Amino acid sequence: MFHSDPEKYITGAFIKIGFFKNDTDLLYHNTIHGNLFEQVEKAMDLLLTKYSKASISYEGITRVEKYSFPEQAMREVILNAVIHKDYSSGVPVQISIYEKKMVVWNDGQLPENWTVDKLVGKHPSVPYNPDLAAAFFRAGYIESWGRGIATIVESCCEAGLPMPVFTTEFNGLMVAFEYIDFPEKMSGKTSTKMSGKISPNMSGKMPRKTPVNTPVELSGKVLPKMSGKILGLIRENPQITIPKLSKLIQVSERSVERWIQKLRAENRLQRAGAAKGGYWKIVE
Repeated sequence: MFHSDPEKYITGAFIKIGFFKNDTDLLYHNTIHGNLFEQVEKAMDLLLTKYSKASISYEGITRVEKYSFPEQAMREVILNAVIHKDYSSGVPVQISIYEKKMVVWNDGQLPENWTVDKLVGKHPSVPYNPDLAAAFFRAGYIESWGRGIATIVESCCEAGLPMPVFTTEFNGLMVAFEYIDFPEKMSGKTSTKMSGKISPNMSGKMPRKTPVNTPVELSGKVLPKMSGKILGLIRENPQITIPKLSKLIQVSERSVERWIQKLRAENRLQRAGAAKGGYWKIVE
């Protein structure tokens, strides 16, 4: 897998990225080859320079860019897909980009008896490919403590993004993210761009800080408020259902599920008993 051309030995050992207008209309795409370290770096470079939306502001004469999706989460999900992929399938890692979301899929199964709930909560490091994980750990790419999923969740929440949705679909793991929707103008001096093609001014190495007065900063006040509402209602009724929470808080059931996932990932909430007839347990 670390040969200059791993596809010489293993079919499907590459990454493909596509930008879609909708689920059927592909506008443009790229395939990424080389050893696994190169694939991760090249994928990140393409996502930042060709496929990502970013707001642009200035601090003095310094150009500052804020992407619609946190780079740390983007990097972690690519590392996760590459390291835990089932390379015997011959199917590449697939990254689908849309105007408002990104979906990453890799072939491969969760450890036996694991569920998505266990994956997004505190869990041990049980890599699908231990030797690949060891190589990335020694190269300094990962911590090897099973914190990759937690890092993805935390980065999204800190950026004011909805919780990513983790599902075991099509014999693999699928992770779906929604983007920050930047306004056309921010503070009178910020613009928004969708690169569409590689820009020579976007090296991926420029300093990036959150622009002043963006929705990202404002969202930080909303995060603890929503968590508090959900925990308060659960404290009053440990058997409360997600549809009931949705109705009381006046947000979608999908949003409630994401907040529940976040609370469970932070080990602030646990589920006891069966899916039906069970109850929520707040970790004090």
